Amino acid sequence: MPAIQKITTFLWFDNNAEEAVHFYVSVFKNSKLVSVIRHGEAGPGPKGTVLGATFELEGQQFFALNGGPKFKFTEAISLFVSCETQEEIDTLWEKLSAGGWKDRCGWLKDKFGLSWQIVPTVLLKMLQDPDSQKADRIMRAMMQMDKLDIRRLQQAYSQP
Repeated sequence: MPAIQKITTFLWFDNNAEEAVHFYVSVFKNSKLVSVIRHGEAGPGPKGTVLGATFELEGQQFFALNGGPKFKFTEAISLFVSCETQEEIDTLWEKLSAGGWKDRCGWLKDKFGLSWQIVPTVLLKMLQDPDSQKADRIMRAMMQMDKLDIRRLQQAYSQP
């Protein structure tokens, strides 16, 4: 089994971890399934079914567990994805929200209930501008959007 990174995001699923892992690996270009742990004779699940899986998205390792219905995802934890282009934002927004729901300011939940933030890299640079008026305009523009739009953000940033 490959070595696990020092700190790994652990995702608890009811019984669809395998489906989730395959979905996430299909969405991100630089991704792969690293390893799968299956239930043996001793259980607790049916022999051969997935207990957990390690996978990578864009070089970041995750572990998905079929842990049962006890815990659910909340918005208190989200996966923040920095995007360089509008095309990348559009693609991830549509793929990850399919079967889930779209929210404000670049947030969405996927069909498994996991929250994501799909954010243009340029947004953080704009929000950190020492000109507080520019940063305020960007914040106001962002608060009006669901999926973030780089062109509209740049227009708000460039206003006199």
